[in-house]
Amino acid sequence: MLVFASLQELTEVDKELMLAAIVARENAYAPYSKFNVGAAVLLENGETITGNNQENASYPSGLCAERVAVFYAGAKYPGVPIKAIAVTATSQKYQVDLPASPCGNCRQALSEYEQKQNKPIRLLLMGEIGEVILCSSVADLLPLAFNGSFLG
Repeated sequence: MLVFASLQELTEVDKELMLAAIVARENAYAPYSKFNVGAAVLLENGETITGNNQENASYPSGLCAERVAVFYAGAKYPGVPIKAIAVTATSQKYQVDLPASPCGNCRQALSEYEQKQNKPIRLLLMGEIGEVILCSSVADLLPLAFNGSFLG
């Protein structure tokens, strides 16, 4: 895991990916939590797919930004490996100055994609301002992930 003081310290490719996540974050549908999350997925074919959280009054019916973006990437470009995912969050109630990390459900879903493609997915995590954390693999966030081998 690497920690950068700000977005400005990232490589140009990583900065562009995070900026795409920031744009996606602004379009989130978060009327209940007031917590907007954006994600941008960089595929090996050079395409960038974005997503944002989509809430619902029936809370379990909503979906996180990371899964919206990854599921769309998988549907639109099946079989194309994911190189990196950028995640950023902001709140309508307070300033988010710590990197936003994927929830447990998202970690499990991202882990499945990483296992399926048999190569690491880099994660860039940021709040609204401040530090950016770079993880070299989803396994850094979920080292003992549940996987298909447990299902026989």
